[in-house]
Amino acid sequence: MAIARNDSSPLFAAGATSTLRLIVYLAAGVALMVADHRGRYLETVRQYLHLAIEPVYRIAAMPADAARSLRLAVSDRQALTQENQRLREALLLTQARLNRLGAVAEQNTRLKELLEVQHSLGMGVQLAKLIDVVLDPSRQRIMLDAGANQGITVGQAVLDAYGVMGQISEVLPTTSSAILITDRSHAVPVTIERTGLRTIAYGNGTTDQLEVPNIPVSADVKAGDKLVTSGLGGGFPAGFPVGVIDSVSADASGMFAAALARPAAALERSGDVLLLRPLAEPVGPPAPAASGGPPVDTSPPPVPAAPPAGGAR
Repeated sequence: MAIARNDSSPLFAAGATSTLRLIVYLAAGVALMVADHRGRYLETVRQYLHLAIEPVYRIAAMPADAARSLRLAVSDRQALTQENQRLREALLLTQARLNRLGAVAEQNTRLKELLEVQHSLGMGVQLAKLIDVVLDPSRQRIMLDAGANQGITVGQAVLDAYGVMGQISEVLPTTSSAILITDRSHAVPVTIERTGLRTIAYGNGTTDQLEVPNIPVSADVKAGDKLVTSGLGGGFPAGFPVGVIDSVSADASGMFAAALARPAAALERSGDVLLLRPLAEPVGPPAPAASGGPPVDTSPPPVPAAPPAGGAR
């Protein structure tokens, strides 16, 4: 209730009595503080009061603690999400590098095989790389990164480390196109390596099959026989692998046998190829071999000098 102006407070009322009372209160307070400071008489009271007030402090701090915990949880989740994303990207990058290393190792293996084939051939070869592939049933072609500027000509045989792939059909200044042996319009004169029988292998539009028709019924042909180029026709040098016979059966007329063969070349996997260039044959007879023994003097004999004029008669 509000105190009126004419009323006075009992503690701070004007007059000597009020002043004395204030001094007594102050002295008692100072005495209690000094006694508590020296004797710690009120320590137990303070402890009980602290125990009684501590729950209030905790309840008052609960919103702030909850907000702090929420911030920490959100920040930790964001940090974990970002770390997970970084680890995922690092794993993806590492996997890509491993795949690249595997591809490079496989490419080195293929190049080594091509190099070994190049060293074993008795003719000139040129290395080229595939830049485009067309494997439609009606068109089996590959595009190479070498053309007329690199000396490529129409008709050159194309092979990989395993066998014949095809031959050059079109030449541009910096690129060239080759028709594969599996193209429907392509045929390769071949020889059955085991028996020496000569025949022709035709493409049928699929990259894993060749057709060998018109085989005499009495011919000794069976699955597993190897087909090699016969050298006839001049398109392919003799002796290069073409394929392996998978099956032999009678044709529709019953007068001949027909075989299906699997190409020897890796038509769907090869990325580097060799272009054959037969070495030029030497012109004229071979140079005579050097004979042993001392060197022979081939200089002309000396001419005798003429007698001097006016000599003795």
